[in-house]
Amino acid sequence: MKSEREKMLAGELYDATDPELVAGRLRARKLLGRYNTSPPDYDAARRAVLEELLGRIGDGVWIEPPFYCDYGTNIELAEKVYANFNCVFLDVAPIRIGASTFLGPSVGLYTAGHPINAAERTKGPEYGKPITIGSRVWIGGSAVVLPGVTIGDDTTIGAGSVVTKNIPARVLAAGNPCRVIRKL
Repeated sequence: MKSEREKMLAGELYDATDPELVAGRLRARKLLGRYNTSPPDYDAARRAVLEELLGRIGDGVWIEPPFYCDYGTNIELAEKVYANFNCVFLDVAPIRIGASTFLGPSVGLYTAGHPINAAERTKGPEYGKPITIGSRVWIGGSAVVLPGVTIGDDTTIGAGSVVTKNIPARVLAAGNPCRVIRKL
């Protein structure tokens, strides 16, 4: 029988109140508390917290505090990823971000989802679908990327966009819902 964590990572319905999952979120909150309250000149200390928090962190990664996530362990950042202030990564499923990708302030990456059917949803289960963002991508401020989305390399997502479906490589895309405006 699968644990609730195994179900979560497999994209199946799971119970987020499971003690193992609650402990994982508490661990992340404690690390985020240290990160988000650290003095601005504590680069090495901040890096150490991110190395403990995240599943993978490449060289030259910079995340402006405050930063928020569910677990951290399901986040993989390649080299030179930059996330501006107030980004939220709900990482109940893997979030993978390629090299030299920039996220504007208040970008939300949400892998978590809930059943659409109200009767099922109120029972409490949720699910997750991974988000994959390629290399050299720019996501404008306050954009939201929803569960299961892949964004291709060298793409720009306009500020305030809601990305509900996959976006190909080398395009400018924007809007709600986000759609391709033109090739780059």
